[in-house]
Amino acid sequence: MSEKNKVEEFFKLGEVGNYFLNVFKKPDPNKKSNLNLRMMHGINKISIIVFLFAIIFWIVKRFI
Repeated sequence: MSEKNKVEEFFKLGEVGNYFLNVFKKPDPNKKSNLNLRMMHGINKISIIVFLFAIIFWIVKRFI
């Protein structure tokens, strides 16, 4: 296996990583959206941001 393939394999995001990237993308204007889907994505964005904030807070509190 070449060095490039090892690096690409390491940075593969998989299904969960791709979902996180897609949550923060702009919605497709040609695609019909409903209220339930928009609310679900909004709540997911809030949860991801709160989770990342908590991890950062925990790291700062632990090492400082």
